[in-house]
Amino acid sequence: MGAVTGRLAPSPSGEMHLGNAFAALLAWLGARSAGGRVLLRLEDLDRPRCPARYAYGVMEDFTWLGLDWDNEPVWQSQRSARYDSAVAALAERGLVYPCYCSRRELHAVTEASAPHGPAPVYSGRCRGLTPAQRLEREAQGRRPALRVRAPGEVYALSDGLQGPYAAHLAREVGDFILRRSDGLYAYQLAVVVDDGEMGVDQVIRGRDLLPSTPQQLWLQEVLGLPHPAYYHVPLLLAADGRRLSKREGDLSLRALSRTHTPEEVVGRLAFWAGLLEEPRPISPRALLPAFSWGKVRREDVTAAF
Repeated sequence: MGAVTGRLAPSPSGEMHLGNAFAALLAWLGARSAGGRVLLRLEDLDRPRCPARYAYGVMEDFTWLGLDWDNEPVWQSQRSARYDSAVAALAERGLVYPCYCSRRELHAVTEASAPHGPAPVYSGRCRGLTPAQRLEREAQGRRPALRVRAPGEVYALSDGLQGPYAAHLAREVGDFILRRSDGLYAYQLAVVVDDGEMGVDQVIRGRDLLPSTPQQLWLQEVLGLPHPAYYHVPLLLAADGRRLSKREGDLSLRALSRTHTPEEVVGRLAFWAGLLEEPRPISPRALLPAFSWGKVRREDVTAAF
């Protein structure tokens, strides 16, 4: 068995907050503790929301924390040709179709069926459109998204932290989007293509992304890519119980760096993760000798600094 290849894969849509740093620290420890490589990928697919200044800011934050990487950074916004090829391969197998449903139509279905619950599975209303019907919609100025035909199968994994997880793709996920109507590729496709091409075999990310893993397993299978090992780590929560987010303007690492040392921040993150019995200043490298996934907590934690 070769050395582990992990990755740091931030979405630079704002200043990095403590929740981002928490997942990044565990991703770095997971790979480095196994003597492996850490690759950096900037998931800036949505360029209007991910200006370059945030991406460079994230890299500065990682360096400040003491997290390093082993490659020239990979920018998803520069990899559209790879995603084009993947979609073409799926289309050759008859797995892709254009979807002309507007956001308003999809939201109307959501509000009618589950106003306070999860979004319903896509109905497949565009799956059986004839060529003439597609031309009619395009003549109306509708730009289609591209959806993939979800298989009627269960895809399961044993997550390194959260344990067994499975989903029947057709029933529980439905035909999901590969490329939006504005031409931007979806996370589900890009992350599969990128992890496969970069040789990533250990994926460590927030627990909120666990439900997306079965469709990624299927995409890996149909594209002939290997399955990485997955570890979905707990989320850091604000005092009101919501998860920390850039959108809510939660405490950023940049703000903390004006009042705390990187060792103080890493020590608090390690304490929340279950790696220290009490918060104390420490560097990421000093955590390596005693790091074990058996110590990492599985439940979310309220983060108060």
